[in-house]
Amino acid sequence: MIMDSDPTPAPLAKLIEELGRLPGIGPRTAARLAHRLAADPERATAFAEALLAARGRLTLCSICFTLTRSDRCAICTDPERRRTEICVVQEPFDAFLIERQGGYRGLYHVLHGAISPVDRIGPRELRIAELEARVRRDLVGVAGSAVLLATERDIPGKATGMYLYRRLMPLGITVRHIGLGG
Repeated sequence: MIMDSDPTPAPLAKLIEELGRLPGIGPRTAARLAHRLAADPERATAFAEALLAARGRLTLCSICFTLTRSDRCAICTDPERRRTEICVVQEPFDAFLIERQGGYRGLYHVLHGAISPVDRIGPRELRIAELEARVRRDLVGVAGSAVLLATERDIPGKATGMYLYRRLMPLGITVRHIGLGG
């Protein structure tokens, strides 16, 4: 009997690879998740259906770029939110975490990543141009307006925060870095 030198079947290897591409999931966690899903067909089917349903029903908010079911998210359309404050986060999940903590009543802007030359991610690959346009349109000249930079404390997050600080400060608004994660 001829056996492969790699004991991991190709479909399982592909699942591990794809799970490993998700932020915060390392190789061991990806392998553990893939093995659990592959070993439980019902769980795998439920997971696949939930993923496809979310992908088919969610879109990006046209204002802040978080995930929503319509053109504009509930936060951007909430008249009770402070319109003079924009909290900039790297990923939609970051805004979700801040919302769960409660207390913050301003708006958000999701960059969808961080500057990382190693990963070939520069300012053009992020939603920075949209942020600058939004700040110029909605905050410049408005008393008390501020941008809160809530980027991660890792190297790409710090680089992104510094880049944004340097781009936004000349516009005459308050820019503060509040940092997330570790």
